[in-house]
Order: sequence, then structure tokens, then C-alpha cells
Amino acid sequence: MNHRRQMFGLAGWLALTLAAAALGARASITAAQFYGQLVQPSWAPPANVFGPVWTLLYVLMALSAWLVWRQGGWRSNRTALGLYVAQLALNVLWSWLFFAWKLGGAAFADILLLLVLIVATMLAFARRRALAAWLLLPYLAWVSFATALNHAVWQLNPSVL
Repeated sequence: MNHRRQMFGLAGWLALTLAAAALGARASITAAQFYGQLVQPSWAPPANVFGPVWTLLYVLMALSAWLVWRQGGWRSNRTALGLYVAQLALNVLWSWLFFAWKLGGAAFADILLLLVLIVATMLAFARRRALAAWLLLPYLAWVSFATALNHAVWQLNPSVL
């Protein structure tokens, strides 16, 4: 694969992943205000932590997908990259379920499925390029934390979520 095609591929994976981030952010426009009004567990991070963390994670995710894509394109990696796209869709859906539609239980179910798909994506990526799987480890860790936070906030705010 020539250098130019690789760079277009990188741009494409960044564009797809950041477009998903933007779509999720659209659901989260009032998230800081809404999140600030919720009863939080003592271990919840301040709202201003989420933006920088997610920005870094989305870049790592795109790089991870690109590394797999470089190993033969979409055709050779359909299952692995399909899992990536599926988990990206669940990632976006979570923001809508939790922030826009205020469905804490549905968001919790979504994030549990998201965790399963992240692990499946990591396993599929590891078969193609180990580094690609490792780049998703911070994402898995953060979503694991977010899962516990989602559950706690949902339980602490039954009349709102």
C-alpha cells in the first residue's frame, strides 16, 4: 500500500471516528448542566474531565482501526473493522440514551453491550496487529469506569433517569 493511500486511509478513519464523536457530542450539548444537577457518587470526576479524555480516546481508536485497515484494507479485515464500526455506533447511541433521552437503564444496557464489543474488537484487532489492540486498552479501561459511573448515577437519580 503506497504512502498516499495510507494517509488517505488515516484521514478516513479519523474522519469516521471524529464524526461519531461529534454525533455523540450533539446529544451531549447540555450534558455539563444536566450532569452537574445529578446526584453523583463521591468518586465521579468533574464534568470538565470528560472532553479531554474522550478526545484522546477517539484519536487512539482511529489510529487503532487504521493500523488494522493497513493490513489488507477493508476486504481482508471486514470482521474486525465491522466490529469497530458496531462498537462506535453503540458509543454514539449511549450519549443519546443517557443525555438526550435521559434513559439511564437503556444507557446502562447499551454500555454493557459496548464493553462486549470493545473486547471483541480488541481480540479481532490483535489477530491483525497487536499494537492496534493495545491502543484500545485505555478506551476499554475508561468505558469500564464509565459503566460503573453510569450504573451509580442511574441508581442515585431514579426520578430523572
